[in-house]
Amino acid sequence: MADLAAEAGITVRTLRFYRERGLIPPPRREGRIAWYDDHHLARLRTIAALLERGHTLNGIADLTAAFESGRNVGEVLELGPPTEEEPVRLTPEELADHFAGEVTPENLALALDLGYLATDGQDIVHISRRLLDVSAALVREGVPLAAVLKAGGRVREHVEELADLFTELLGTYADPEDARRLRPLAKSVVEAELSLALDRRLRP
Repeated sequence: MADLAAEAGITVRTLRFYRERGLIPPPRREGRIAWYDDHHLARLRTIAALLERGHTLNGIADLTAAFESGRNVGEVLELGPPTEEEPVRLTPEELADHFAGEVTPENLALALDLGYLATDGQDIVHISRRLLDVSAALVREGVPLAAVLKAGGRVREHVEELADLFTELLGTYADPEDARRLRPLAKSVVEAELSLALDRRLRP
């Protein structure tokens, strides 16, 4: 337990608290010895990433319970309507098949920090099928997964600003409740501007 806590950058007391709350699965026991492994470390990194994103421990506990009961992860992550993103449940082997040779501990930690991945015991949940498919396609084209994830982090920063701009615009000139209904308009503006920007850079 002390080794796991040190690797995760938390105290043993915090680790015990997480275990008592059911946030991490119980260790494998051999007699009086309790063994923790990489799955426990991945779960702790997921908890840290969710806490950094503003989730509460109660919310994380609900998410963990959803994983273990097979409930709809998208609902727990508040990815229901109007989102178009579909979470994907994968085994470690299936994840490795998507990114052959690129699923390193460093890349897994980065994906967890970005919130792209969460762990569910032996399984992994990717937050978006579209992001999973696009990332895998870029890796197949020869782009290292580490570079894809780094670019994803930069894109996240920009789209957060765009989302703030859109919601601020509606808050000033329209009923805030219209934000959900008018969401496709914001997407269309971003897609059109990105298309034009790519045209300017890729023009022969």
